[in-house]
Amino acid sequence: MGYAGKVSHVSDGDTLWVAPDAGGPARKLRLDGIDAPEICQPHGEASRQALARLALNRRVEVRVRRQDDYGRELAHVKVDRQDLGALMVREGQAWSYRWRNHPGPYAAEEAAARQAHRGLFAAGRPELPRDFRQRHGPCPAPGR
Repeated sequence: MGYAGKVSHVSDGDTLWVAPDAGGPARKLRLDGIDAPEICQPHGEASRQALARLALNRRVEVRVRRQDDYGRELAHVKVDRQDLGALMVREGQAWSYRWRNHPGPYAAEEAAARQAHRGLFAAGRPELPRDFRQRHGPCPAPGR
């Protein structure tokens, strides 16, 4: 399923809200194929700001793959015909989403960001979000 719309809110580095051009409420999306730092994790706010800079208040094309366990639509999103997930990984603002032994769809973009020490790869070895969640649990809800 695909639709066009305007990004109305960015929650973190891989979650945004899109108001469809056809009307109706804004829909919560997770960018498919990337994993950005948790908002309370080091570089989490910088990742959110990067996604906002690239997409907030901009028109996008959305292609939904499925819903995730949190009710978000997993989607490929394009802004100005460019893959938003690829842009985030290339800028070093997210990882290519890994599963089992697969490096994920944006492995080449991640390798380039690591090589250039961009974004979260600028210093040391950043902790994957899933490892961060296992060690610290979920981030506190805003306002707490």
